[in-house]
Amino acid sequence: MPGAQDVIGAIEAAFARVEHPGDPFLVHSFEGCEPGEIAEAFSGCRDWRQLEAAFLDRHYVALSFLSEGGFRFFLPAFLVADLRRELETADPVFPLVYQLSDWSVPLEAGGERFDGRHGAGELLNPLRYGAMRNADYARFRLSVFTREEAIAIVAYLEWRAGIDDHDRPHIEAALTAYWRERMASAPTQHAIAAHLAERARYLAALERDRAERQDGERR
Repeated sequence: MPGAQDVIGAIEAAFARVEHPGDPFLVHSFEGCEPGEIAEAFSGCRDWRQLEAAFLDRHYVALSFLSEGGFRFFLPAFLVADLRRELETADPVFPLVYQLSDWSVPLEAGGERFDGRHGAGELLNPLRYGAMRNADYARFRLSVFTREEAIAIVAYLEWRAGIDDHDRPHIEAALTAYWRERMASAPTQHAIAAHLAERARYLAALERDRAERQDGERR
């Protein structure tokens, strides 16, 4: 298992060129008060390396409310702080693994016992999302990471599994169900850059066509 400092280096290298999504797009919802509070707290930060562990602990729920772009941009701050053993309340493992493994907590109410099932196979919110399961939503959200970023995340999760008996079963389940395959098949940063370059060329060509048509009409 690589040491914490090696994993920090891998994370910093993998996420070095990730672009900030823009302050208006930091959170994926404005329902309730928490998303707005997260958006305000993280607004204006263009360098995740500047965020101190105390700030991340105060906003320990941020990774659940950030948009996919915000999640991708700010996740390394939480990972590096955890690798340095600086976090007290924030836990980046939870959004990376707990919707990809099944677990349950026995519940009692009204003199009855209930199976409080959670995790991958459970329905997210049938009234709102129909047949979407937790794992379906997690796979969508986690697909934001490139292959290089997924490799760094796997290195972090393997490190965490090596020191955390409580989370180890959930981490191993998530690595098997999603992360190891993702780090082998996700689009690379080069592929994304090539896609954006091709898209820019296409839009530039459309603009040239439009300009030529307008020039012809003026003649």
